[in-house]
Amino acid sequence: MPAVTTPALASQHFAQTYAEARGKFLAAAEAAGLDVESHAHPMLGRDGEALAMDVVRSGPQDARALLVVSSACHGVEGFCGSGVQTALLHDSAWRQAASDADVAVLYIHALNPHGFSWWRRTTQENVDLNRNFHDFTAPLPRNAGYDELAALIVPATWPPSADNEAALQRFAQERGLPALQAAITGGQYAHPEGLFYGGRNPSWSHVTLRHVLRDHATRCARLGWIDLHTGLGPSGVGERIFACRDDAAALQRARAWWGDKVTSIYDGSSSSAPLQGLMWLAAYEECAQAEYTGIALEYGTLPILQMIDALRADQWAENHPDALPTLRAQIKQRTRDAFYTNTDAWKQRIVEQAFDAAHGAVRGLAAR
Repeated sequence: MPAVTTPALASQHFAQTYAEARGKFLAAAEAAGLDVESHAHPMLGRDGEALAMDVVRSGPQDARALLVVSSACHGVEGFCGSGVQTALLHDSAWRQAASDADVAVLYIHALNPHGFSWWRRTTQENVDLNRNFHDFTAPLPRNAGYDELAALIVPATWPPSADNEAALQRFAQERGLPALQAAITGGQYAHPEGLFYGGRNPSWSHVTLRHVLRDHATRCARLGWIDLHTGLGPSGVGERIFACRDDAAALQRARAWWGDKVTSIYDGSSSSAPLQGLMWLAAYEECAQAEYTGIALEYGTLPILQMIDALRADQWAENHPDALPTLRAQIKQRTRDAFYTNTDAWKQRIVEQAFDAAHGAVRGLAAR
């Protein structure tokens, strides 16, 4: 298959359902002559399909340098990430460039397959996987802002009342939009039927990812990671968000690999608020032998308040199984649209930026 050069070529790698996305990914791996390791999920998808975290490795098990490319940490965001992974697998020039640089590549498809299939951002436990990486034997962080706003964020009725919306607007006016974003999205551990809930135990996806890292990333000396996300920033623009501990040397490496515009939650330059329980911390814990450098490649879709509003509606529907089918269908479609811009032009921009980031990672891993 030729390299991605037109919107039509880019678009063919994307899908309309989890099952279609998984099928395209598995077919791309087969076409590339690569084996698939499937970790079966204990539940079924929305159409009764089997769910799995699928893993494909290109390169030797003892490679000194390894690049992880992962999708669907936040389920419904997998429509974007899966398309990128499938495009990379189909591109023989990309695979040859990684091989020539002695960099193995590990594609982890659908970290959260349940959310991907059901068009939810969370796991089947209603857990945000990227807030779930904690030592759960220790006290969990408290999010006082979320505690204050919990009843407003996921209201008793949908659409929300005028009073509800006015109260959220007052919070933003008095404390600033960044404070509202941090309160809602930073992660919370006290409201299991709320948004951005980090859980009280490791989720299935959490445990399974750790097994994958132990199997594949404990022999490399250098580890890179590109985790694919959507939802924040201008439409189609891929923000490269530093995904490591607050470490100056790692940030310097990230900017050497991916450009000076790599942003960070630690210095306030990112569109993301500071977060708790980050998934990438597992790289330090499971792959301590490796020098680790990672980014979240975050593609914009809608303005942030529209994105959050879609999640509020989705959580309300999850909490109200008796909701009218027509309203539920509208909410689910709105959720998917908030994290997946289903146009050829958007998909082309996504793939182009992903290829650039992937090649940057390979150059960086090879240079050391």
